[in-house]
Amino acid sequence: MATVSDPPPTSGGPAARDPGGPAAPERRLHGTLGPAGIVFMVVAAAAPLTVIAGSVPIGIAAGNGAGYPAMYVAAAVVLLFFAVGFTAMTRHVPNAGAFYSYIGTGLGRGAGLGSALVALISYIAVQGAVYGYIGYLIGDLVAGHGGPALPWWLWTALVLAVTGVLGYRHIELSSRVLAVLLVAEVGIVLVMDTAVIGRGGGQEGLSSALVTPGDVLSGAPGIGLMFAIAGFIGFEATAIFRDEARDPERTIPRATYAALVIIGVFYTVSAWAIVSAWGDSRIVEEAAADPGGIVITTAHRYVGAVAADVMQVLFVTSLFAAILAFHNVLARYVFSLGNTGVLPVACGHSHARHASPHVASLVTTAIGVALMAVCALAGLDPVLEVFTWLAGIASVGIVVLMLLACLAVIVFFRRTGLDRRPWHSLIAPALGLLGLAAILLLLVDNLPLLMGGSTPLGVGAGVLLAVALAAGWLVAAARPNAARDLTTASPADNAPLI
Repeated sequence: MATVSDPPPTSGGPAARDPGGPAAPERRLHGTLGPAGIVFMVVAAAAPLTVIAGSVPIGIAAGNGAGYPAMYVAAAVVLLFFAVGFTAMTRHVPNAGAFYSYIGTGLGRGAGLGSALVALISYIAVQGAVYGYIGYLIGDLVAGHGGPALPWWLWTALVLAVTGVLGYRHIELSSRVLAVLLVAEVGIVLVMDTAVIGRGGGQEGLSSALVTPGDVLSGAPGIGLMFAIAGFIGFEATAIFRDEARDPERTIPRATYAALVIIGVFYTVSAWAIVSAWGDSRIVEEAAADPGGIVITTAHRYVGAVAADVMQVLFVTSLFAAILAFHNVLARYVFSLGNTGVLPVACGHSHARHASPHVASLVTTAIGVALMAVCALAGLDPVLEVFTWLAGIASVGIVVLMLLACLAVIVFFRRTGLDRRPWHSLIAPALGLLGLAAILLLLVDNLPLLMGGSTPLGVGAGVLLAVALAAGWLVAAARPNAARDLTTASPADNAPLI
């Protein structure tokens, strides 16, 4: 990695220009994204249709059955506690490094750099998981409609190319594409939900299990909560778009809360509608018998064959929207790390015309190509191995980062006194910390399950993330100039908050 003696700023005005020479490369991203644009970006990363069609049936079958929809409420409440402190700290974090900037500002450079490595691994893993899944689904969809039966990795390569082109250009192009795809996938699920609820559910009527303690705590609620929290991955990335937001101090908090509420309500209502469609007494059996097709079957039964066919297509576009969103998030992590001297400085260049992190985007695409090539050459199954293994790593990594962010908020405000509101600076972050700690214990305990049932893989994934986090202190010692602004609060914002 190249070293720099004085990392350029990641926010503020344009890069300085040498009056006697060529213009220096632009070091900042620009944009006018409002809350809606950022919400589209992060909700698309959560892949709502993929969660409803993929995770909900598994959560019902392996978790707490008809009471599973309540797990989305529990997960949303824990994450709202996290979001309170996260957004309160936004105005005191000077750059768009998201998790690692917040953690580094609160807990020091070592923790910040370690969390940056964990974030890179987590987002590379989740992007790779979805690349594998979408390659399989496109191949299956094409072959099922009379097209050629091609290897999954050829379709994945096509998706990689399209994602790379969109990621190279201005963020608002990606935002518009994601808006269209997101509206379509959410729309078809809402049509199904409306049909189920409008008909009063199935033979047993609308389910009451999500508000019945006995049903919520039946089966394995811990596993249910584990699958529920995984469905929210992506919402926390709002802060990574700080430099491209119209008014970051207002836009980022609004987008964070909006994304979390939208995702939580959508998941809860849709999971409840699926349970209601089959009945409390039958849903576990039906979900276990056909976890990959029960939602499509539900749409066919309550809306019609056309809706089922449309949902199959939108399942693919949902995954593409998630890939594009995660590509943009990962590219901005790489961009920020380039600007703070952790990665080569070229990674921190922005495109003169598109104002995009074009070098970081190319690096992100290259990483995706390399990871998928390794998976294809190893002969891994795109769903049972590529998707499940990489998604397991990402789930644990993101929860670790959110937990550390809650701790960083508490430490930062206790140390600086910049925000003396007890709810924002202590109570909510502490509740979020406790909730996330409980979820992390569940994830670690069930990590082999997330890794396709392999204990060695589960242990290996945990060790990988732990080593990455610990390596942050080694990087901090070896590179004293890297990310040195993480220990400095924004000059501010010392004005009292009420």
